[in-house]
Amino acid sequence: MAFLRAFGAYLPDRVVPNSEFAAHLGVEDGWIVQMSGIEERRFAADTETVIDMGVRAAEACLKRANLDVAKVGLLVVSSGTGERRFPGPASEIGLRLGIPGIPAIDVPVASAGSIFGLTLAHQLAPFYGEVLVIAAEKMSSVVWPKPESGATPDKNTAILFGDGAGAALVSSTSGAWEVKAAALHSDGTAAAELALPVSGPLKMNGMVVIRHASQKMPSVIKEVLAAGKVLASDVGAILMHQANQNLMNKVAQTVGVAAERLFTNVAKYGNTSSASMLIAAAEWQDSAAAESNQPIVFAGFGAGFHWGALLAVPALQ
Repeated sequence: MAFLRAFGAYLPDRVVPNSEFAAHLGVEDGWIVQMSGIEERRFAADTETVIDMGVRAAEACLKRANLDVAKVGLLVVSSGTGERRFPGPASEIGLRLGIPGIPAIDVPVASAGSIFGLTLAHQLAPFYGEVLVIAAEKMSSVVWPKPESGATPDKNTAILFGDGAGAALVSSTSGAWEVKAAALHSDGTAAAELALPVSGPLKMNGMVVIRHASQKMPSVIKEVLAAGKVLASDVGAILMHQANQNLMNKVAQTVGVAAERLFTNVAKYGNTSSASMLIAAAEWQDSAAAESNQPIVFAGFGAGFHWGALLAVPALQ
């Protein structure tokens, strides 16, 4: 048994509206909104790292949960944009939080990292008690090459991404929502269609990614709803990877969840890869909708391809 206890988020201070770079990329502000629903995003400072952002999101989550960090038994950290190949950010985030020595797992799964992290935490919470899941991404460093490199940003990817971090606390003992079902899937057949090489720019075949995501996310959401014996019409909120507003609308419609139950913040933050779902969850928890006594669904799809979903219901008090 595992419970979702709290969420937290951190967004950098710098707000970057479409108008700031639309002309530079040869596109119009309205085209960006029409294609993605994105109006602005946040960019981290040059000196700000995924570790810095991950620590801030974790601290916000622990504060909301009113939990001493010393009680955390396991860290699960997702990031595909760390500053080095290895080690990943997990162990250093643990050090910065003041809990060196506890196990810290890196999950370098772009976009779907949060759902993989939540599901791992759900499975491991009975052994470790309090599991802190963190996802932090600095996508601006990936899609906007440094001027001295001479490289030109790809307008099809540069418009989409932003920076930020999210966190979730999964507990074996208590929380507002009890996890009822979770499912994960992976298929490397089209791995090359969304990839970040060791050197070189992000490669993304948007049409292929959208096609797979629009099929696989509804399927896995229906899988966890069936496993938890919950009807789509009874879902109080659907929180998914904030990739594209049009895609999210299509997924909710396919599943049969009412449009007003779909929580989105992609207009404000863009696509923050694996961090996006937990950032959305933190903002949703601040909203009045979080008080409803209805099930919630999490879902994500990303590079690999990897995808998954998790169903949670209000815990009995």
